Amino acid sequence: MLVTGRVQNVWFRASTAKAAARAGVDGWVRNLPDGRVEAVLEGTRAAVDEAIEFCSRGPELARVDHIEVIEESPEGLAGFKIR
Repeated sequence: MLVTGRVQNVWFRASTAKAAARAGVDGWVRNLPDGRVEAVLEGTRAAVDEAIEFCSRGPELARVDHIEVIEESPEGLAGFKIR
């Protein structure tokens, strides 16, 4: 998933990690040099959808303009990391 908007320096990664943990999603999230945030989410469809729903809003200080969701084969990740 690629998230565009005001998504860096607004606690987006930490908030995403908390939302992923609540939903039971594994994966990771990181800032990209171009100002976007990239996240990989693995889990049940319902859990991943819940995490994507959070990311479509982001934390209070964020402004999400666009989310691009790219479906890929699972990597078998364990836990959720901020990169």
